[in-house]
Amino acid sequence: MHADNWAQKAKSLGYRSRAVFKLIQITEKIKQIKNPNLILDIGAAPGGWSHYLANKYPSAEIFAIDILEMEQIKGVKFIQEDLRNIEKIDQLSSLKNKFNLVISDLAPNLSGISSIDEENILELNLLTLEGAIKFLDNNGIFIVKTFQNSNLKKFRKEMEKNLKIVQTAKPAASKKQSKEIYLYGIK
Repeated sequence: MHADNWAQKAKSLGYRSRAVFKLIQITEKIKQIKNPNLILDIGAAPGGWSHYLANKYPSAEIFAIDILEMEQIKGVKFIQEDLRNIEKIDQLSSLKNKFNLVISDLAPNLSGISSIDEENILELNLLTLEGAIKFLDNNGIFIVKTFQNSNLKKFRKEMEKNLKIVQTAKPAASKKQSKEIYLYGIK
């Protein structure tokens, strides 16, 4: 399906963004995702992933955090907060080591200066990984967006130090020219 068609299809199905199809394609590859009851979406705005998961797993408790505003989604508890403050969020403090699934489609605003962008991507990826490690239960699954760049190997090694079975995914719904890829692993 052509990249523009993904956005049209998302709109016609009532989803907030084309990114929902990336998540669908990634989760289809991960056989360990059964029926999560506690899900954390880091960098959730505009909410496409949370919206999809709330529909797919209506009995799951879903928390979404983002520094940006996000329209309310039925079945999702949204917290507008910086990822750097994740441990200070009252609603999450008692849920460490309890999430079955932590997802992140987070990306920094890109400047066009590759050295700066790559460092910003790595910083956000490491912060997201740190949060996932603290909040995932044993055998919990972490899915994160990153980019093909000079820091990819460094980030993947960090994931491999902390998670089992780290894999790479490039969903068909990603634009072909995009350097974005996804990594996933199991705690």
